[in-house]
Amino acid sequence: MNQKMSTLVIFPLALLLFIFLFKKHKISSKKPTLPPGPKGLPFIGNLHQLESSSLGLNFHELSKKYGSLVFLKLGSRPTLVVSSAKMAKLVMKTHDIDFCNRPALTSLMKLSYDGLDQFFAPYREYWRHTKKISFIQFLSVKRIAMYYSVRKYEVTQMMKRISEQYVPSNKPVNLQSLLMCHASAIVCRTAFGRRFEEEGTERSMFQDPLREVQALMIAFFYTDYLPFLGGIIDKVTGMMARLEKLAKFLDGFYQSVVDEHLDPERQKLPPHEKDVVDALIDLKNDPYCSMDLSAEHIKPLIMNMLLAATDTVSSVTVWAMTALMKNPRVMKKVQEEIRKAYQGKGFIEEEDVQNLPYLKAVIKESMRLYPILPILFPRETMKEIEIEGYTIPNKTLVYVSAWAIHRDPETWENPEEFYPERFLGSDIDFKGQDFELIPFGSGRRICPGLNMGVATVELFLANLLYSFDWEMPEGVKREDIDVDVHPGLIQHKKNPLCLVAKTRIACV
Repeated sequence: MNQKMSTLVIFPLALLLFIFLFKKHKISSKKPTLPPGPKGLPFIGNLHQLESSSLGLNFHELSKKYGSLVFLKLGSRPTLVVSSAKMAKLVMKTHDIDFCNRPALTSLMKLSYDGLDQFFAPYREYWRHTKKISFIQFLSVKRIAMYYSVRKYEVTQMMKRISEQYVPSNKPVNLQSLLMCHASAIVCRTAFGRRFEEEGTERSMFQDPLREVQALMIAFFYTDYLPFLGGIIDKVTGMMARLEKLAKFLDGFYQSVVDEHLDPERQKLPPHEKDVVDALIDLKNDPYCSMDLSAEHIKPLIMNMLLAATDTVSSVTVWAMTALMKNPRVMKKVQEEIRKAYQGKGFIEEEDVQNLPYLKAVIKESMRLYPILPILFPRETMKEIEIEGYTIPNKTLVYVSAWAIHRDPETWENPEEFYPERFLGSDIDFKGQDFELIPFGSGRRICPGLNMGVATVELFLANLLYSFDWEMPEGVKREDIDVDVHPGLIQHKKNPLCLVAKTRIACV
């Protein structure tokens, strides 16, 4: 082939190759279609538009304006807010494997020993081992049943305290403080073998530290969003020192618990009396255990028990009592159900609760209207993924807004109304399969302590309603009961719920 012919052949081929490469580059450089969201500012993105103490309300307002998928930029972090049952199902079921990682946020990593716990650990083999250990050692049906005597004892003690100290004096009961004390005692006796209570008080020694944990876990650490400047800001504002102080205090407590259990002088307990730390230490010495458990692995699992079980149980029960006091019709109906079914009994057992459908509906409705986690623990995408025609980038921070989903008028009729009857004859449950009601989350990251927590709430609430009639303190009306929220990861009532107890039957 001569030079002229070669040019005639090569030039068109080169031109076609150039056009192909240009189009490919144009396609590859095309910006992904992101979900809608508010425009942010340079460098900080949408950080200025959010307040960590009211993220649930912030996200709810955004969802009303932009829809059930909202895209934000929090500094350098792409962020997705999910606010409908349909989208929550896509994230936590259909694409669960792609959305099941946890972000390495500063506060979460510090308090979980760099993700060595179960709640905040990255999705990896280690997390699967801790999940297995948790279910076998303290969250299985067998273990939950084994610790029933502890739950019954603490509920009984609480009822006696109300009957002996508050009923005769007509003094209002601070239900938040009292429930926190006994919920903490249940957790501590189950997990650590003994109670930890401030001497001479009704307060758990963890009441204030746990409030600090809740506040710091939702706080904005600029290190997470502005990596080149955030560390300096967090030091100047004192946030990092505050986190270090809390972590040091909690670590000291966890270490003392482990040391106490490792003490050779400590009395050896029979298997049925061993607590969770005993079980974990036994695993540490078990040659067949698939994990090399050390104190540094046991301590973050202790943290999970303390954080998840104490605050959630007391919070759910307080919100249920708040809703009932504000709705006397429902209060009367649920008390009649319990008292008619078990008239003459001294104590409502856990097995009795299974025959109380309206009580169960009250608890569901309370968790719908006042979810303990208005924003579920944050997730992080493990790769770029397409969802509903939108591109969600890799390493996107994902927040599922239970608050918005539970109050969605497209799902719930009169969503702002406390109406337990909506659950009678309904198959909707909170165990992770019905995305209209997700107080415990769903998918691989569903709260592992769901069954233990619900059993404890049912026992508390059934006996409080069965044994006492509840009235407002003198000069206070039902309408005066507020539903303001204390800032924190778990939704606590901001102002204490103080009620007057009137004895209906003699307590055991």
